[in-house]
Amino acid sequence: MDKVIFDKVHKQLKKLPDFVHIKLLAWAKSVELRGLREIRKIPGYHDEPLKGDRKGQRSIRLSKAYRAIYTEEHDGTVNLVVIEEVNKHEY
Repeated sequence: MDKVIFDKVHKQLKKLPDFVHIKLLAWAKSVELRGLREIRKIPGYHDEPLKGDRKGQRSIRLSKAYRAIYTEEHDGTVNLVVIEEVNKHEY
């Protein structure tokens, strides 16, 4: 069972464009229904591990500009997916 936690980004969510917020919530619902391993297979999210200072974290694309960064934590039988940050990716 997977559970998505938004505690760290609660304030950030209010500032996001509606379409980004909606896509993040849809991703989270999919993770909780189908599991993170299955959702990672969907190419549209471009789920990828991060490097450098963010090693151990992963990111998904919410749009061409916005990314959500998350970590996985295990709490007994529950896999917690903690959203660490949602930001506008700079190119």
